[in-house]
Amino acid sequence: MKSRVRALALACLLTAAAPALMAQAAQPLDYIVAVVNSEPITYQELNQEVRRVGQQIAQQGKPMPPADELRRLVLERVINDRAQLQLAREQGIRIDDAAVDRAEQSVASQSGVDVDALRQKLAKDGVTPTAFRSNLRDQLTLSRLHEREVESTIKVSDVDVARAIQEQQASNTDPFTFEYNLAQILIVVPEKANGEQSAALFLQAQKLLQRARAGEDFAKLVQEYSAADRKNGGEIGLRRGDRLPPAFVTAVQSLQPGEWAEVVRTGAGFHILKLVERKAPTGLVQTMVQTRARHILLRTSPQLTQAQAIARLADVRKQVVAGKADFVSMARQMSQDSSAQQGGDLGWASPGMFVPEFEEAMNRLEEEGAISPPVVSRFGVHLIQLTERRRVELSPQQIRESVRNQLRQSRYEDAYTAWARDVRARAFVEMREAPQ
Repeated sequence: MKSRVRALALACLLTAAAPALMAQAAQPLDYIVAVVNSEPITYQELNQEVRRVGQQIAQQGKPMPPADELRRLVLERVINDRAQLQLAREQGIRIDDAAVDRAEQSVASQSGVDVDALRQKLAKDGVTPTAFRSNLRDQLTLSRLHEREVESTIKVSDVDVARAIQEQQASNTDPFTFEYNLAQILIVVPEKANGEQSAALFLQAQKLLQRARAGEDFAKLVQEYSAADRKNGGEIGLRRGDRLPPAFVTAVQSLQPGEWAEVVRTGAGFHILKLVERKAPTGLVQTMVQTRARHILLRTSPQLTQAQAIARLADVRKQVVAGKADFVSMARQMSQDSSAQQGGDLGWASPGMFVPEFEEAMNRLEEEGAISPPVVSRFGVHLIQLTERRRVELSPQQIRESVRNQLRQSRYEDAYTAWARDVRARAFVEMREAPQ
């Protein structure tokens, strides 16, 4: 459900150019093409929607339907939206200005600009702030109506959850939930090794791998060359995939017992890995990736505009990346939230704990120590640094809730379609012909 809410602002941005297109498509004579419960839909309104949808289809590279068919489908969708908005008003659903402000801010953030810059961009397309905010309000209204009328009707029983867990267990292919027994030879790479030294050590690892594949006794090679534990022929014992370095799991997941992976590089050095044993999980195991990050937050105010905050944090990022400043120290000096005393440390976070614009920017960071560009959220402007990531196992209760949410999500489309069809059937819709 959250993904639909998160996509709302972006959907509104895609529809933002509609008024401009309407103006371009304006005809000398406008007329009513349909009436929904006494509320008219005009030719110009329909025309601009047809043009917008056509452009969207073209941008996505999808085949364009015939013009008459496209117009019919768009008109039907406009009728459905109009009927649903009327139902929302009848039920007293109201979206306050603060919610619209947050949605507008979210659109700007996803576009990488502040609200003023977004409005300037829209103005070039002929879209007024009033028209854009009205569109946002409509989309928020529909979202709230769908939560009340559709999501609340979807029921998932404990029996449904138990059956789904059994099915997922039977079809589990997540390599991080399997258990692996690996034997390894570790060739340590010194922390300050230069490129030439690293290349020589890699070549040594490659030659050892060739010798192992040629049939030499792996246990003897372990005893002679490995810098890791040499007991039991270098075997580490059965461990679940989420307890191993991710690079190990990736390297061995397609191997058969007795086979060797290609040389794996980690922070410790070069690893020669042999898959000794692999066991499928006996029960349903689900894991989630948790992220630890730190940030610097600047709150906007009359004294510090959003543009100024972005510029200031962009300069901090430049200094830290160049090695002229330390992120932790800068967070303690600058950050305007309670994490400042901890150098901006936010602790371990599970998916969904942060606002979408922050979380999406954090998730795009791939390497430990990587720093995002300035990120705008409802709280201000952030600079985010990735500290580390880990996989953690969900508890049985968390697994049940995860499966329940998956089932609710999978049933949403059918429930929405049936509900929307009912709303449409109860609405009075009159089609009008073009004037002669």
